[in-house]
Amino acid sequence: MKEPRGTRMTLATDAGDMPCYTVSPETPGDTPPPALVLLQEIFGTNLHIRELADQWADAGFRVIVPDLFWRIEPGVELGYDGDDLERARAIYARLDWDLAAEDVMTCVAALRAEGHDRVGLLGFCFGGKLATICATRPGLDAAVGYYGVGIEKLGIAGKVACPLMLHFGAEDKGTPPEAIAELRRQLPEGTPVFAYEGAGHGFNNWRKAAYDAPSAQRAFARSLTFLRKILIDGDGR
Repeated sequence: MKEPRGTRMTLATDAGDMPCYTVSPETPGDTPPPALVLLQEIFGTNLHIRELADQWADAGFRVIVPDLFWRIEPGVELGYDGDDLERARAIYARLDWDLAAEDVMTCVAALRAEGHDRVGLLGFCFGGKLATICATRPGLDAAVGYYGVGIEKLGIAGKVACPLMLHFGAEDKGTPPEAIAELRRQLPEGTPVFAYEGAGHGFNNWRKAAYDAPSAQRAFARSLTFLRKILIDGDGR
């Protein structure tokens, strides 16, 4: 992967300035591109998350990545093992989910203020769970979540307010088959929920041993088709 090409910025909130990473398509069109708010794993807005943002910008999207830990410890960028893993878990344990959801919607509002008529969410790990939580709030056009743990315990039946797509590794111990079955019961009929055979938690992260390229490629293709259909074509509601 090439070095991330985006820039740092801040967005004003009632509690202060929220740091973000932002990146846009390299070839601007005549109209504002579709927009995404990309939600991090528990390891912060690290290199991989910025690479993901660039990947989606290269696919034609304007992307903002909020630092969702900024209220606790801004600027967190961690690795995946040892002390970094323990630190990530400790910070995550202090997260206020309602405030995090407010921060996400601040990004959505900022993108709409830029002129983007349609805005979606794309979240990974804890960001996948947060994307699903935000999908129960008004103001979004679409949401995609990867391997969020515990979504089936949120009580979201009848509350999802926008088109939603979810991806899981079939071997993810945090979301066993019975949890996925429960999710499918709770979600609106026709909601795409995919479980990838042979893949575990974090299968999309090419900087981790858990990376499973075939599953990641299928999930990306499905997500891209889903988001383009809704955010560009306006189809899906």
